[in-house]
Amino acid sequence: MLDEVRDVMKHADCLFSQEQVRHAIAKLATEIKTELAHSNPVFICVMNGALVVAGELLTQLDFPLQVDYLHASRYREKLSGGQLQWKAEPSTDLAGRTVLIVDDILDEGDTLVKINQYCRQQGANRVYNAVLIDKNHDRRHKELLRADFTGLDAPDRYLFGYGMDYKGYLRNAPGIFAVAGT
Repeated sequence: MLDEVRDVMKHADCLFSQEQVRHAIAKLATEIKTELAHSNPVFICVMNGALVVAGELLTQLDFPLQVDYLHASRYREKLSGGQLQWKAEPSTDLAGRTVLIVDDILDEGDTLVKINQYCRQQGANRVYNAVLIDKNHDRRHKELLRADFTGLDAPDRYLFGYGMDYKGYLRNAPGIFAVAGT
């Protein structure tokens, strides 16, 4: 497996450098501050993919908020999504709150739609979505055509880096990369 991962990294196309990604996260922070600074939001990181993005974004949000996480996945280290599996729910009471869901990528949107439904079922007043990457294609879930806050638009290729993985690896790649040939 390690040889495969090294080969994928070696031949990958860099779509966005680390500097470009950091600039996009700063843009996200500015937009989120404008919209949510006075709403006492609950900032929820979708594990594991949003870990890197959420960490960098969080330090740029200079207003009161609570931080939590959830772990829900459709991929489970595979290259295509299946049924949503909940591994951990947020522990913060969402009733009456504004919620900001932070995820790495908006692809088809099935995961974020289910997370949004969960938050509303828990009584959230408003649910916002922030994603680092919005993948351009026409397979989007009809309930979530676009996130409220988007850092970068990317082509419809298999992406990794900055939290996104290739079979459980390469989340730590310093930029956004596409697997060669995808």
